[in-house]
Amino acid sequence: MSNNPFIFKQFDVNQDRCAMKIGTDAVLLGAWTSLNNKTSSILDIGAGTGILSLMLAQRSNTKLIDAIEIDDNAYEQCVNNFEQSQWGDRLFCYHASLDEFVDEIEGKYDLIICNPPFYSEDYKTENTPRDLARFQDAMPFEHLLESVSKLLSKTGKFSVIIPFKEEDKFIHLALTFKMIPIRICHVKGNLTSEIKRSLIEFSFSKANKLQNDIKISELIIEIERHKYTQDYINLVKDFYLKM
Repeated sequence: MSNNPFIFKQFDVNQDRCAMKIGTDAVLLGAWTSLNNKTSSILDIGAGTGILSLMLAQRSNTKLIDAIEIDDNAYEQCVNNFEQSQWGDRLFCYHASLDEFVDEIEGKYDLIICNPPFYSEDYKTENTPRDLARFQDAMPFEHLLESVSKLLSKTGKFSVIIPFKEEDKFIHLALTFKMIPIRICHVKGNLTSEIKRSLIEFSFSKANKLQNDIKISELIIEIERHKYTQDYINLVKDFYLKM
C-alpha cells in the first residue's frame, strides 16, 4: 500500500523508489512554514519524494525552488514527481551531497526547509537506504546547521521539524551558527499525549534578541482516532483530499 502514489489535491507523489514514505511530519512542515511575497528562492535539503518542494510550489509564486537529494533512486523519483507536476518549470533537484552542494553553489536562499533524518538511537535495519533516510548520523544536526548558515541569505528563514526531545540541543547548536528560533510549534498526537515533534523556524539575528520574542504555539492533531482538530484541518486542508 505504501508504494502507491500519494494523491494530494493539486499534485500526486510517487514514492515506490524512496526509502522513506510520505508521513505527517513532511505535510506539517510544508504547510506550517512561513512564506511571503519576498521569498524569491527556496532550498529543500534531503528532498526524498520532493513533497516539501511541491507543497511550497503550491503555496507560493516563488520562481526558484531547488532541492538536493543524495540517494540515486530517491533523486530520480523526485525529478519525476517534479516533472509531472504543474510547477515543473520552477522545480529543480540536484543529485548531490550537502557538502558538494555547499561547495558548488554561490547564491543564497531566502528559505531553506528540511525534514532531517532522526531516530539516532534506534535499532538500525538491514535496509541501507531507509537507514540513511531515517538516521541522524547520515546528516548530523551540526553538519546540517553549519551548511544552512552558509546557504541562507541574511534575512532568510530556515524551517525544520525534529523530535521534541532534540529541541534544546538543536536550538543550542543553531545559536553557535548565529541562528535563533523565531517560531516554534509543539505537535501532540492528541490532548493527553506527550509532545512528539517540534516545528522550528530560525533566522539570523543579533545575539541580544530576547527569548520572549519567540512565538510558541501548540498543535494537537486528533481529538480521537481519525477525528481531527480544527487547527490541524485548517493547516493541511489545502493538501489532503479528505480534509
